[in-house]
Amino acid sequence: MHRDVVQVTTVDGFKLHLRFQDGAEGEVDCSSLLSFKGVFAPLKDPAEFAKVRVNPELGTICWPNGADICPDVLYSRVTGAPLPGTH
Repeated sequence: MHRDVVQVTTVDGFKLHLRFQDGAEGEVDCSSLLSFKGVFAPLKDPAEFAKVRVNPELGTICWPNGADICPDVLYSRVTGAPLPGTH
């Protein structure tokens, strides 16, 4: 499946609008997705969170500190599709 993220824009607060390689797109509220602990802790700062970018090699979003989110999880949140390997 083509679940790579190809575009990301910040929407409001900790929400992101994502577009995937297959054309699917939508918003993800990362405040409910991230624990903001460990590598995600700096992202509690909206200015740091807004530094999100697409990493084409990984096919997902990432931040300058190395934090990233699995593209399958993002795709599932946007489309409602089950995660691979789940029923």
